[in-house]
Amino acid sequence: MSEELSLNINIKEPRWDQSTFMGRAKHFFMVTDPRNVLLSSETLEEARVTMENYRSGIAKPGLTEDELWRAKYIYDSAFHPDTGEKMFVIGRMSAQVPMNMSITGSMLTFYRTTPAVVFWQWVNQSFNAVVNYTNRSGDAPMTVNQLGVAYVSATTGAVVTALGLKSLASRLPPIASRFVPFAAVAAANCINIPFMRQRELKYGIPVMDENGNRLGESANAAKQAIVQVVVSRIGMAVPAMAIPPVIMNSLEKKAFLKRFPILNAPVQVGLVGLCLVFATPLCCALFPQKSSMSVSGLEENLQESIRQNSPNTTTVYFNKGL
Repeated sequence: MSEELSLNINIKEPRWDQSTFMGRAKHFFMVTDPRNVLLSSETLEEARVTMENYRSGIAKPGLTEDELWRAKYIYDSAFHPDTGEKMFVIGRMSAQVPMNMSITGSMLTFYRTTPAVVFWQWVNQSFNAVVNYTNRSGDAPMTVNQLGVAYVSATTGAVVTALGLKSLASRLPPIASRFVPFAAVAAANCINIPFMRQRELKYGIPVMDENGNRLGESANAAKQAIVQVVVSRIGMAVPAMAIPPVIMNSLEKKAFLKRFPILNAPVQVGLVGLCLVFATPLCCALFPQKSSMSVSGLEENLQESIRQNSPNTTTVYFNKGL
């Protein structure tokens, strides 16, 4: 008979050491695995039940450690870490590669006309708005009005930025104009993410001590979290939007693509997808998911509260979002 599974495995934390880049990379390769999008509702529910039972000290007979970790990563890929609610499917990080390869490939292919730029930037920023809301930090809900204002502000700002950059690119060499979508996406991320997470900047996000005890909400922690997410998102876009244009600029001069121009878009989408498979988890791993901040960096009133209620705490922790 096989041994019973230990109930002392810490499934609150990732399987790999999150203090190292390699440990975080392994973790996010699991979380962002595109195959997770294809999992059925039954599989997701089974993983949720396995996780909740194990947290309660119950392990179903025959459950192995590998199966437990697999259930954890299925759960983490589909359920919000703070609220526990099932996330909208296209907003999950596991949907980043299939969704972004289609959208980014189209942006890089159809960049020459203003209507095309407006349409694909709007599609991209609408998708980003869904992702940013789905992967927000904290457990406080946004009202429909707040969400609507944030969405309109984010997408409008991003599209206007893209049009401005396109206008500047008209005076640059053709190869330079191919990089307009990347510059627009990088600038738009700096607009979209703060707008979609503006409630966090106003009211703060939950901060905890090392044992997970909630100490309060901090807007300063939210600022750090959002900056880290913006950097990661821009990093994700670099390989996918910088490498394919160079390759396509060369391929389009070859006889094959001149003979079969219809293959331009599929080839571009494929190149983007190949880049994203690696860029998405590696850039998510740039910063720990469980970010930290010195108590001295928090707001004065929160510092005072922590000094009174948890005097030995010098560092607080929070979910930075993705």
